[in-house]
Amino acid sequence: MGQATPSNLSFWQKLHNKIDHLYNGSTPSSRRFRWGLLAFDAITIVYFILASFYHHIDDFHILEEAIGIIYLLELMARLYISKSKFQELFHPVGLADIIVIISLLAPSLAENFSFLRVIRTLRLLRSYHMLRNLRKQSRFVRMHEDVIFSVVNLFVFIFVITAVVYVSQVHINDDINDYIDALYFTIATLTTTGFGDITLVGHDGHILAVLIMIFGISLFLRLIQTIFRPGKIRYECPSCGLNRHDHDAVHCKHCGEVIHITTEGEY
Repeated sequence: MGQATPSNLSFWQKLHNKIDHLYNGSTPSSRRFRWGLLAFDAITIVYFILASFYHHIDDFHILEEAIGIIYLLELMARLYISKSKFQELFHPVGLADIIVIISLLAPSLAENFSFLRVIRTLRLLRSYHMLRNLRKQSRFVRMHEDVIFSVVNLFVFIFVITAVVYVSQVHINDDINDYIDALYFTIATLTTTGFGDITLVGHDGHILAVLIMIFGISLFLRLIQTIFRPGKIRYECPSCGLNRHDHDAVHCKHCGEVIHITTEGEY
């Protein structure tokens, strides 16, 4: 059989190749496409976070439906070129995209529209996909990926926990009337400040508060620490090229070469 040429490819094969090139190609047009997707993701994530703080912005239905359609088309495009469609669809990012798309295109499925705005903060999970793409396209991201990843983890963690607090308490707790109250309680609890002016009610609320406090002592503080002091320092070994080392390393753990990492001492 002769090899297929562009002239005898079917429409669907041409479409598949075009989409695959946009997502995975190395030409200027494909890079611009991926940067455009990243910018769109970033803008919509910021919009969803800000929208979750307000109750009276229902006039933006048309805008949100347009965003939902774009999300749906983008998800379909990713599935179309994916070699593991099932894995792509049921990955946490894929599931979060489906939930967000449904909330945008079918808001009438829930009586509490503000609840949908909180659920849309799940789009923050898309940040990890954005980081993977940015790492391929930006040297700055590759050089500072530890700190950037820790900041993203921190924001995702805070806003997801806040969403859980809001969804579980908004109708049963007089102290939590909006997303700001939930965010305030979450930050006060994670930092172990615990002012006590807002508390969670019910056995489920008490268990949730205990879990948040445990995470506050462990994961939250660890994330803060890694932002200001990443676990590894970047220095390229002149012998083998390994570029991630411990702060106090004097030898490359890969080849044993003596390395001279400039540090400011312990702090």
